[in-house]
Amino acid sequence: MQYLRPHRSLTSARVRGRRASRALAPASHVAPAGIPCFRPVIGEEEIAAATAVLRSGWLTTGPKAREFEQKFADFMGGDVETVAVNSATAGLHLAAEACGIEPGDEVIVPTLTFTASASVIRYLGAEVVLVDIEESTRCIDLDHAKRCLTPRCKAIMPVHFAGFPCDMTKVIAFARHHGLKVIEDAAHAMPARRDGRLIGSWESDACVFSFYACKPITTGEGGMIVTRNSEIAARARMMRTHGLDRDAFDRFRKVGASWAYDVVAPGFKYNLTDVAAAIGVVQLSRAETLQALRQRAVERYLTTLVGLPLDCPAPAPPGGLHAWHMFPIRLHQNARANRDDLIMGLAAEGIGTSVHYRPLHEMTYWKERYHYEPREFPVASRYFAGAVTLPLFAGMTDAEVDRVVAVVRKILK
Repeated sequence: MQYLRPHRSLTSARVRGRRASRALAPASHVAPAGIPCFRPVIGEEEIAAATAVLRSGWLTTGPKAREFEQKFADFMGGDVETVAVNSATAGLHLAAEACGIEPGDEVIVPTLTFTASASVIRYLGAEVVLVDIEESTRCIDLDHAKRCLTPRCKAIMPVHFAGFPCDMTKVIAFARHHGLKVIEDAAHAMPARRDGRLIGSWESDACVFSFYACKPITTGEGGMIVTRNSEIAARARMMRTHGLDRDAFDRFRKVGASWAYDVVAPGFKYNLTDVAAAIGVVQLSRAETLQALRQRAVERYLTTLVGLPLDCPAPAPPGGLHAWHMFPIRLHQNARANRDDLIMGLAAEGIGTSVHYRPLHEMTYWKERYHYEPREFPVASRYFAGAVTLPLFAGMTDAEVDRVVAVVRKILK
């Protein structure tokens, strides 16, 4: 096996994480008997920011959305454009449309991802080419992708699974060699780094982040497109609001001719509200602190899960940073209990879990449309057979981690 075994050390800012855990207590609490799979960290600053917008008289896309976009671009190091949208799904759809994906085209997508990654390609009438994942990282297998290339392939969509940063140097080199666009699914990857560079700052055509409730930073619902291509940004910006040539804020904040706009394409309704953006501005300022808190919990998992018949997710390589969006383990085939037994046993003790993900090639729509067989994706199929996502969230206490591990150990040993 090439998955990382649980181990006794993993470099992180422990002291910084402890300080942050005291400063960022979760706004909502569960009874001591229960540990959810995820718990958002929303504090008084987020609440105050949202309230200020509600009192401002401007609720939809406006000054706060623009501030969020600018601060996100600054966070990425500048030299990028950002487009705030109401979900990562919307962002991926807009990015693919702006990249010129159309009927007859094919886009390469790893099978281990949420269905949205592939669904947006079908929205455009193009076809999805699913490929397997790497054993060690659970990210896209470029060797398999190479074998699946056809003259119709127009783009590749690497997914930074669970917050592990894909090797973007290899992905971009692969894409350039084969003439492909690169659309990164970075829904899990805030603020992941690879080779010292933030995911979102690379030379892909577009990179899309998610701010859904359970994501590394949240606006409740929301997403962000990041691109170095001004034409892609302009197209996405226009298409997120019905294909209008002027947005609502521009139309109504200026005196005269507020009605004067044109429809230049049949666009969508994908804009982010100022209420959500206000929360995002605060969450963005805490992105690194929240990551440190999650990593602190991960370190304890990796230390205390030692000796059990399971594989843990690999940490980021040297020069990288894992976002640690979630903590998916894989049980060994010879474990005393199987995946479903473990999930049921944890649930009986009030501990929430999930499975990320049932591979797309095993989902009815994708399987029937493309006649996929599990043997075509041996790594993803083997991973899924034992996949369980254990609880992980910023502010998770040592006692909560220890309790999860104690139950896992009791069931497996």
